Amino acid sequence: MSEFEKNVLSMLETINIKLDTLIKSEGAKKNVSVSTSSTSSKTIKPSNIVEKQEEEEKLEAKPIIEGRRICPNCNGTAFNTVEDKSQVLHQMGGIKIYAKKYICKSCGFEL
Repeated sequence: MSEFEKNVLSMLETINIKLDTLIKSEGAKKNVSVSTSSTSSKTIKPSNIVEKQEEEEKLEAKPIIEGRRICPNCNGTAFNTVEDKSQVLHQMGGIKIYAKKYICKSCGFEL
């Protein structure tokens, strides 16, 4: 491990210790009377909070697709598939491959 990496690691450890003390002081300010053995089990580590936030961001970025496509306007499931000429996915030998867009047959909403 290089000297720079060691410095960064030690700085991160001190930040983690300071965050732990802040979390404990927040609990003390709220007048939570809990024994010391149970405070360590109820205290949430900052790294766990960050991991939870990252998981939530992934779920927001890509919604989970289950089964059929459903139109958000009319809840229809019948769609026409059309090439989206504004999005070129790949071009080989003069032939362009376009992205697909789905148009609801009942209301005309584009996905």
